[in-house]
Amino acid sequence: MRNICFYFQIHLPFLLKRYRFFEIGQDHYYYDDFQTEDRIRNVVEQSYLTANRTISEMIRSSNGKFRCAFTISGLTLEQLEHYAPEVIDSFKELAKTGSVEFLAEPYAHSLSSVFDAEEFERQVKMQADKIEALFGKRPTALFNAELIYSDEIGELVSKMGYKTMMIDEAKHIMGWKSPNYVYSHSYIPKLKLLVRNHKLSDDIAFRFSRMSLTAENYISWISSLPPEEKVINLGMGYEVLGITQPAHTGIFEFMKALPYHAMEQKMDFVLPSEITKKSESAGPLSVPHPMSWVGNDKDLTPWTGNDLQQEALNKLYAVGQRVRMCTDKPLLLDWLILQSTDHFRYMSHKDPHGTHYESAYEAFMNYMNVLADFLERVDAQYPTTIENEELNELLTTINHQEKEIENLENEVKRLKARKTKKEE
Repeated sequence: MRNICFYFQIHLPFLLKRYRFFEIGQDHYYYDDFQTEDRIRNVVEQSYLTANRTISEMIRSSNGKFRCAFTISGLTLEQLEHYAPEVIDSFKELAKTGSVEFLAEPYAHSLSSVFDAEEFERQVKMQADKIEALFGKRPTALFNAELIYSDEIGELVSKMGYKTMMIDEAKHIMGWKSPNYVYSHSYIPKLKLLVRNHKLSDDIAFRFSRMSLTAENYISWISSLPPEEKVINLGMGYEVLGITQPAHTGIFEFMKALPYHAMEQKMDFVLPSEITKKSESAGPLSVPHPMSWVGNDKDLTPWTGNDLQQEALNKLYAVGQRVRMCTDKPLLLDWLILQSTDHFRYMSHKDPHGTHYESAYEAFMNYMNVLADFLERVDAQYPTTIENEELNELLTTINHQEKEIENLENEVKRLKARKTKKEE
């Protein structure tokens, strides 16, 4: 039987305000709250609420057979909690159906998997904690920001305990191989890789209205694939439903009709974690250099392709160790917000997707002014004059304290459980 795996990405960055050079050291608030709220209300009203109602109806009308996954960055969840709590409530209702899976990803939708492995692990844990707190279940599959993946990143993900990871279809990686199988990490067989079918995904995401696509035709394309190709992974941004493809194009009616035509062709909808449990790997995939799901080259150049981006990224991640030692909550939040991939995409000369700046240089200068003030605040707490040896000693002490606290908390839980058992 053919399996269709739908998953949607949701990420909304905090928008930086116009921050001038003379404000450095004077103004420590960097965000344009008005523009941020306006953008969120727009995407919520045009996309998220209607899309969630549509998904709910698809689940209900198919008796729970339609299933899909979501990856939502931690920073987006924070914004939705603040500006649009009704969206969080609608996701909680979807979670109760048992037909929806929430994936893990870096909390800030950041490039930390490439630049700071410790930060990457920390952010994935933060986001998994947030998902569990909101929706009652901890993620078991991982979607890295912008589907960035390499063998090295896969190894980090496996060490964190994840057994399923989403990646994109790239010609230089796949070669003659079809994306419609389950694959595995090149040297860690237990980490299964689900490859996004970029053509079938982009037919909905970018070509839907132009092609006058119908659900019946779309399912017939999937049905015509070689019978041995059992796994079809369809991944896209959630804003496809209502914004990239506005409601008047018929996108919501198309989605509602998909389960009927799929079940008519005896196809199942499955969740990422389910596929990898019931499917054997067709073989390993070797990805020596980081790849992503953006552009024709599927590499990191949209975020790291010029000197402006590289300078900003290097300066930001150079203070990672020092920031993680801080307890200043506003500083830690700023650290996360400044890592979002969007800030560096705006600095791209070739593809500054979603930018609100007039040029890549303007995006760079505004970000660097903000970063300069941020770095001054970090330096005030843990000066760069501290030698590496002294810094490492401080980090070791902090880590030991954190482990001791964790051990004590576990002991308290154990004793409480024993007491409850005795009382029973």
